[in-house]
Amino acid sequence: MNTFWFFEDVNLFNMLCPHKFKAYKATHEFNKYKKQDYIYFEEDQSNKVYLIEKGKVKLGYYTEGGEEVVKAILTKGELFGEKAILGEDKRDEFAMALDNSTSICPVGVDTMHDLMRDNKTFSFRIYKLIGFRIKKLERRLELILFKDAETRVEEFLKELAEDYGYCCPNTGDTVIKHPYTQKDIARLIGTTRPTFNNIMNRFKEAKKIDFSRNEIRLKFSA
Repeated sequence: MNTFWFFEDVNLFNMLCPHKFKAYKATHEFNKYKKQDYIYFEEDQSNKVYLIEKGKVKLGYYTEGGEEVVKAILTKGELFGEKAILGEDKRDEFAMALDNSTSICPVGVDTMHDLMRDNKTFSFRIYKLIGFRIKKLERRLELILFKDAETRVEEFLKELAEDYGYCCPNTGDTVIKHPYTQKDIARLIGTTRPTFNNIMNRFKEAKKIDFSRNEIRLKFSA
């Protein structure tokens, strides 16, 4: 398992959340959101980064025609809004809560810069995380633009295996315990839920995978 929550074995929440530090603890609060609440909008001022204490958050933007494009769906422990660290003035995406009990830890950019300035190793890890996320998004957009739906599903399953998978010693299968719904995954790979479900069922019939609500077993090499 290699989620952002334990990115290179570093618990970002423990390292970043201001309530862990005496200098910030007294004034720090968590922000609570319900499902479909916006955390920020496109064009909002970019002056904070955010850590997810609990729940799920969708990042995306709207095309000129009003169509929603989903860039990422993030879960507990993950960081978002990180381009503020790099000097972004205004948001080029929206962030929306997907759970009724979403809890977010906001970190001001100035606080973030202080923490990074005081710890060069930590600063390097943060920049590496940002680079990793950009590469991941570029790879997904390339799949959506140039690959058919079945290939997009197979590649996304491999990505899930990298982030959430482990090898079952009894069967040799790669077991993926993930936080996404079928609707989440369909949005992320640019297809519909029925299309995604049909492809998953075809993979199951071909004995490539087995799956339940929050677990997928890969029987092909990830």
